[in-house]
Amino acid sequence: MMTSEPTMTNLFLQLGLDEKAQAIDAFIQSHQLPTDVGLVEAPFWNDAQRQFLAEQWKADAPWALTVDQLSEALHANAVHARTVEEASDTAAE
Repeated sequence: MMTSEPTMTNLFLQLGLDEKAQAIDAFIQSHQLPTDVGLVEAPFWNDAQRQFLAEQWKADAPWALTVDQLSEALHANAVHARTVEEASDTAAE
């Protein structure tokens, strides 16, 4: 049973990753995903990490909100690019 508070720092610990703020930021910046790749489909997770993320998200477990925040952070660049593109398309009409 996990007793850790579901924070981004503790999520990274659960995933076996460096939990320091700078390391989390670096991981997020260097692992950006396109909008059509789901969090658990990302190629950089090992099987245990992928399983943990999927189980927590699907179960709407206490970690679900933090997992969702990680997903949003890993998709931020692609979402921003799509928003800019859509705004440009709308302005051109």
